[in-house]
Amino acid sequence: MTDLMQALEAARSYQATAQAALAERLATKPIDLEQRAAHGFAWIATSVAALEALLEWIDAGKGDNPLDQMVGRLAFAETIGQLAGGLPMGQNELLRPSDLGIGAAGRALTDACVGILDEDLSETRRELVAALAEGHWPSETMRDVELDSIRDQYRRFTDSKIIPNAHRWHLANDLIPDEIVRAMAELGTFGVCIPEAYGGLGLNKLVMCLITEELSRGWIGAGSLGTRSEIAGELIVFGGTDEQKAHWLPRIASGDVLPTAVFTEPDTGSDLGSLQTRASRDANGEWVIHGAKNWITHASRSDLMTLMARTLPDAKGYAGLSLLLVPKPRGTATDPFPAEGMSGSEIEVLGYRGMREYALQFDGMRAPANALLGGEEGQGFKQLMRTFEGARIQTAARAVGVARRALELGLDYALSRRQFGKAIVHFPRVSDKLAAGLVDFVAARELSYAAARAKDSGKRCDIEAGMAKLLGARVAWSNADASLQIHGGNGYALEYEISRVLCDARILSIFEGAAEIQAQVIARGLTGGRN
Repeated sequence: MTDLMQALEAARSYQATAQAALAERLATKPIDLEQRAAHGFAWIATSVAALEALLEWIDAGKGDNPLDQMVGRLAFAETIGQLAGGLPMGQNELLRPSDLGIGAAGRALTDACVGILDEDLSETRRELVAALAEGHWPSETMRDVELDSIRDQYRRFTDSKIIPNAHRWHLANDLIPDEIVRAMAELGTFGVCIPEAYGGLGLNKLVMCLITEELSRGWIGAGSLGTRSEIAGELIVFGGTDEQKAHWLPRIASGDVLPTAVFTEPDTGSDLGSLQTRASRDANGEWVIHGAKNWITHASRSDLMTLMARTLPDAKGYAGLSLLLVPKPRGTATDPFPAEGMSGSEIEVLGYRGMREYALQFDGMRAPANALLGGEEGQGFKQLMRTFEGARIQTAARAVGVARRALELGLDYALSRRQFGKAIVHFPRVSDKLAAGLVDFVAARELSYAAARAKDSGKRCDIEAGMAKLLGARVAWSNADASLQIHGGNGYALEYEISRVLCDARILSIFEGAAEIQAQVIARGLTGGRN
């Protein structure tokens, strides 16, 4: 542990040098003109945060599981090597110390960690995968009986109800069956963070992470079904009137009401200040909605829309936006949008199925007079911002679940597939992929837990949430891609589950704020960079 702690201190020093170099640039230039440097620094900070989370995890285990130390050594060797030599920001983008003008700091990092960087870890990788092949995994206990019990409960549910059926549902583009939705509701999935006074479980974001991770391991659609309830619940808990809380929260927590988040519009993406959908009151005080929304998940089967609209047309940008709680009748297969003044069309997608994506049009749809969240106009963007941290932490947890499933599929295939007289798991180029996937999965998992704990402490954690999502999305994709490579040609066949997992993994670096948005948030938050 001593050399890992020393390596972490060296990595922190390198991060500090990078931060100072970026801050100097941003003193005279807007951050948008220094995006490569800023986003690269965000990846540096995220990598160091992952090492911190891993070291805390290893220390908490007190040496009980020897696999934890193996994961730690591999993670530190690879991460330090990337920081000093070339840190991936994307599939074809590497950040090098020279990009920030800190080549000397990169060389100093290498010198400080030469023992770790020069260590031959090929045998460590082999031993780690051999342990996986025998069913032994690194530690995952939360050292809390209740938390471990919740994980076990959802793992059993996922193994018995989701995994055996998910690929068939995906190929048929089916909605998650109603009986599965009811079973998830009975487990309390939709009210995890809703206060007990309103029928929820009153638990924290760390529990939400555990549940989301396990469900997403079975199918990202199952793990994502609770996201809309989480967003709606948090919006109403923190921004709703007493009447709105009393009416909606118990129904959301029980699963009787399935919400959908209706924010994004065509051509706006992350630029929420440019939203054009408008809502105005009629003579009776009811709201009348006009406009178009895009990429709306679970729009047909939902019962409640948390809808962002411009209600103050003379106010510029974010100031004119308000959130409305718009009830709607649940759609059917033959009539997906039965509400008057509302229509929609499905957007066919590669993965992330089970709820379906829609483009929506509003042509005079009506909402009750009391639909305005909190009863005050112009607060919509501020209200929504309060949910971003939780939503991004939950997305990180979804990514962790997908990353684990990809690893499981790669391992299972490598154990059963034989070439040249032996299982392919024994070939180093296969086992190396599995070892790297395991290390990355654990790092992403522990970083997501760290973000959840930060959120539960009551502190602002947009940086921690952004880091967790940034790393988790990359790991989900790299694990899925490596697992498909292990499958060879079979992985490209639709009948194999890994083909679905690859498609599901790809969305994670895009929705809930693209990777570039996360990097911008992290860099600006740590340096105070100008817009």
